[in-house]
Amino acid sequence: MSQTTESEILTLIACPESIDKGFRLLVKKHQQQLYWQIRKILLNHEDTDDVLQNVFIKIFKGLPNFKGDSKLSTWMFRIAYNESMTFLKRKSKILQINDAELQDYLVDQLEADVYFTGDAIQLELQKALAALPERQKEVFNMRYYDEIKFKDIAEILDLSEGAVKSSYHIAAKKIEAFLKRD
Repeated sequence: MSQTTESEILTLIACPESIDKGFRLLVKKHQQQLYWQIRKILLNHEDTDDVLQNVFIKIFKGLPNFKGDSKLSTWMFRIAYNESMTFLKRKSKILQINDAELQDYLVDQLEADVYFTGDAIQLELQKALAALPERQKEVFNMRYYDEIKFKDIAEILDLSEGAVKSSYHIAAKKIEAFLKRD
């Protein structure tokens, strides 16, 4: 089933008799990748699960309007990114803290998260990522962890490819400096 192409899935979804099957295939094919994209932003398993559900609801509702100007996966990544950012804005308002304090809060939550199986080095990397501006962090995550092409990241984030490359290299240098500090 994971061999089903995006166009085959879209064809199934376009037909009322097979819309359920098509959407199930879409979820099965992309759920894990979207989960980890969101998790890298939110750092918390429960929050990630909640946002992922919202993402799939938005995808389902938005599929009739998907024009195919980009790859389906790119379009879904953009929805996941936007939903994650919306969630973080809401969370910072609820907690009445600014973005920097929110990132510290998220890293603290990660240390307490029973689903976090990383070691001390991975925790330090998360702290380094938390210190980055949001755009640099997201570009770094998409390129380094998800191995998304710069061109596709630019489309997801609505930036130029040059801006994405620059953000990635600046982020990598900042992370390296953070990890080398004493």
